[in-house]
Amino acid sequence: MINKESLTHHISQQFNAELEEVRSHLLAMGGLVEKQVNDAVTALIEADSGLAQQVREVDEQINQMERNIDEECLRILARRQPAASDLRLIISISKSVIDLERIGDESTKIARRAIQLCEEGESPRGYVEVRHIGDQVRNMVRDALDAFARFDADLALSVAQYDKTIDREYKTALRELVTYMMEDPRSISRVLSVIWVLRSLERIGDHARNISELVIYLVRGTDVRHMGLKRMTAEVQGTAVDDGEKANVPAEPDDK
Repeated sequence: MINKESLTHHISQQFNAELEEVRSHLLAMGGLVEKQVNDAVTALIEADSGLAQQVREVDEQINQMERNIDEECLRILARRQPAASDLRLIISISKSVIDLERIGDESTKIARRAIQLCEEGESPRGYVEVRHIGDQVRNMVRDALDAFARFDADLALSVAQYDKTIDREYKTALRELVTYMMEDPRSISRVLSVIWVLRSLERIGDHARNISELVIYLVRGTDVRHMGLKRMTAEVQGTAVDDGEKANVPAEPDDK
């Protein structure tokens, strides 16, 4: 099992510093991405086109951070040839930055919709759902990053578990908005924009789950991607699983 102290066991202090630096850069990128999510949702709810434009402008900074961290990871792989927990750390960082960059992309999409809806000048149906789900996915991103910072597999598991709640609430909101459009065809264009915002938020939740799964891999050394929640929970908590799950029987659709 990996923890923060295990990063300081190398004979080479320079290697220690390189690992800590690239991890710090990942968390800095994550903090900026988390702010993007918050600002994008706030811009939409408060009809603040200026804030929405700021979110769009930050996107290039996020992209550059992804490139820089990728280069750092490649240098460490080439020079240090890490193994065991060190290799898992580098792999987890290199994969997590992809999800963080995509969260930034989804935030930018929300910002574009916010500007569009500001120009239309009318608050459409669905803003309550946007605020609610937006707050929840932002918390998921924050907790996934906290789990990475603290090497906390239990917190990472809770993020993965909560993604199921986001999926359920997204589907409920979608049904309500589709019904509303059918009752008032004049609202179709505006409400469709809100549906795309909700879709972006649901995807942000998916990316937060991906990061949490990488944290579990980092800490436990087990690849839990594509596992159902029952098997994932068993891996994190060290509990027994039944014979069907041991045989890698596919998870039920609602168990993901």
